[in-house]
Amino acid sequence: MAVRRESPTGSWCGSQEGNALAVGVRLGLSGDDRVQALARSLIGWQWPQGGWNCDRRPETSHPSFHESITPLWGLAEYIAATGDREARDAARKTSEFFLEHRLFRSHTTGDVGDVRWLDLHWPPYWAYDFAWGLTVLKRAGALPDSRADEAATLLREKQAHDGRWSTDRRWTNFSARDPIAGPSRGPSELLTLNALRVLRSAT
Repeated sequence: MAVRRESPTGSWCGSQEGNALAVGVRLGLSGDDRVQALARSLIGWQWPQGGWNCDRRPETSHPSFHESITPLWGLAEYIAATGDREARDAARKTSEFFLEHRLFRSHTTGDVGDVRWLDLHWPPYWAYDFAWGLTVLKRAGALPDSRADEAATLLREKQAHDGRWSTDRRWTNFSARDPIAGPSRGPSELLTLNALRVLRSAT
């Protein structure tokens, strides 16, 4: 049975537990009770639309891209390690949420949801951009899908002449002293590796 937690504000930040779940599985701890509890918790309080949101405003009813991408990553890692059926169903719903939005558009107006989602960042921390969205959807087994074609085309267009991808900017709400944050703009080996893997799966 999935564990559902209640919050005083009605919301929890899925990005925290999503990151913890992904890292726990990558460390070989998928059978640990604490890691399994993280997976059950995320599944238990997934929003009906397939994502998560920790917005404190009670009228908020739409999942957050930032709060939904890392839970999807965590669930994808957990599924790969355990084959858990409930996690697979939850990840499928989250993948559908992003694909319905074509990874960066409003599903009602078609407008870009946030122009920052069109920039490339590394590392992603808990934040979202379209390239990280493509990467996680690939890990979740949701690609290829025609609804991701526009995002894949945009990723190809951002490839430099030397074959690499560079960060467009660094998330400014994180410390500039972070030793892994790197320069605000420049070639990124990990970003390039992820892009190559995505483009091989996206079409």
